Amino acid sequence: MNKIALVGKTLDELKAIVSELGMPAFTAKQISEWLYKKRVFTVNEMTNVSAKNRALLDEKYEVGRKLPVQAVESVDGTKKYLFQTEDGHFIESVYIPDEDRATLCVSSQVGCKMGCKFCMTGKQGFVAQLSTTEIMNQIMSIPEAETLTNLVFMGMGEPFDNTLAMLRSLDILTADYGYGWSPRRITVSSIGLIPGMKVFLERSNCHLAISLHSPFTHERLELMPVEKSYPLANVLEELRKHDFSKQRRVSFEYILFDGVNDTMRHAVELVKILKGIDCRVNLIRFHAIPGIDLRSSTSEKMTFFRDYLTSNGVTSTIRRSRGEDIFAACGMLSTLENEKKKKQE
Repeated sequence: MNKIALVGKTLDELKAIVSELGMPAFTAKQISEWLYKKRVFTVNEMTNVSAKNRALLDEKYEVGRKLPVQAVESVDGTKKYLFQTEDGHFIESVYIPDEDRATLCVSSQVGCKMGCKFCMTGKQGFVAQLSTTEIMNQIMSIPEAETLTNLVFMGMGEPFDNTLAMLRSLDILTADYGYGWSPRRITVSSIGLIPGMKVFLERSNCHLAISLHSPFTHERLELMPVEKSYPLANVLEELRKHDFSKQRRVSFEYILFDGVNDTMRHAVELVKILKGIDCRVNLIRFHAIPGIDLRSSTSEKMTFFRDYLTSNGVTSTIRRSRGEDIFAACGMLSTLENEKKKKQE
């Protein structure tokens, strides 16, 4: 019988488990501390839980942590980790050290359904949802886990297509019984799936990043099929209902493609549609992927675009590319291991 993983369980779920097993109620808090604060690998390491109760717990449950099966390091210090999921698929996470910050880019799905033209994960197609256990394991089981200062849900998959598992992980990360992190250390990125975004905005105080990439409906649709189901105009309408002037931040991700979305016309329209939303725009260099006829804008165009937005009231920055040489940069995660697995099946 496969054991049930404890990592990924909220405190309420741990309380239900100890109640079912006839253990004292306070045992749930003890288990949560061993899981999320001391980050043990086995039930037997939970030494302030009685030997009898550890044996009882171990019959049906396991901690559920798994180390990455592969690591690759970039010339710039970025590291890409490969994890195997419970059902034998593979996902990638990216560790990005930068002076006083250490950020982990976390995956929420194996593959992705969204089919954005510029994304290798989208070209892979959707394979499976990640459980809360598999999301948390990425954060807990890299060698640099203790050094992390920030998390971005910008890895493989669309977080709001796996909203409940993602929200449970945010609960564990920000709750006192879990990591106790400030929500300001976590950013969730989405292409704008409104139902999941609304739930997230109501139930979490973490930062939000929206992939925008063109202010014009027909052009955005060519790059991102989601524009048909959840138009950017509707996404912005929903965002205007929320206050982003205090601790929570909303940002927009904008990959600049040469001759596609980097003209003065685009910059002017972007300022227009974002008016009234307290936000920033992150400009991103496109990283070429096989079979796609898009090129990155020049540095000069990117600088002009940034300066125009900022001088017109929309704070804008150019994000520095990291890990491109190991296919760890924005839009490049895909895992060849999943392709190998498909061919074998």
